[in-house]
Amino acid sequence: MQELSPELQAALGPLLGAIESLSERIVEYNERIEQIAKQSYPEVGRLKQVKGVGTLIALTYVLTLEDAHRFGKSRDVGCYVGLQPGRRNSGQSEPQLHISKEGDRYLRALLVQGAHHILGPFGADSDLRRWGLKLAERGGKNGKKRAVIAVARKLAVLLHRLWVSGEAIRTTAEPATRCVASRSVVSIQGLENARQEAQSLSAEFR
Repeated sequence: MQELSPELQAALGPLLGAIESLSERIVEYNERIEQIAKQSYPEVGRLKQVKGVGTLIALTYVLTLEDAHRFGKSRDVGCYVGLQPGRRNSGQSEPQLHISKEGDRYLRALLVQGAHHILGPFGADSDLRRWGLKLAERGGKNGKKRAVIAVARKLAVLLHRLWVSGEAIRTTAEPATRCVASRSVVSIQGLENARQEAQSLSAEFR
């Protein structure tokens, strides 16, 4: 600021003050969110085991879904949050359509934001990141967009599995399926099926 002219200092001073005040409030709200999660929602810590998922995403996920046992399968959560691509039967082909965008818009946006971080330059190495990057490479001009949506959907599935099982699981891919509403408890699939699941979902985005 000292290098600027008096006129610019007078013009930018209030703006910089507002930015500083806003930054302080963001820190304050983040601390409140952390406190709420620790005191009232212990499952949030379990969900944060997934790389790329912070307190805000995990807490929003828990508060939005409310009851983890309302879904018969973890993969149904991808449909619930509107991250499931549609299909149109056309003769022998089934071209992939846009995602449904049903459910809570804010949670869906956070999951997509988490997917961007996982696939971005600062994303930690993980099975999910490597799978998503491979998907983006072979997806053509829209490969990156499809990879982000696929990773976001996978995040929704992983978080539900962690919530129900209480155990850490590998961030490998699983095939997308039709939305089915159920209230039975999720059964965790064996890791030996992970490779087949990854190949199945990858084929949908080619």
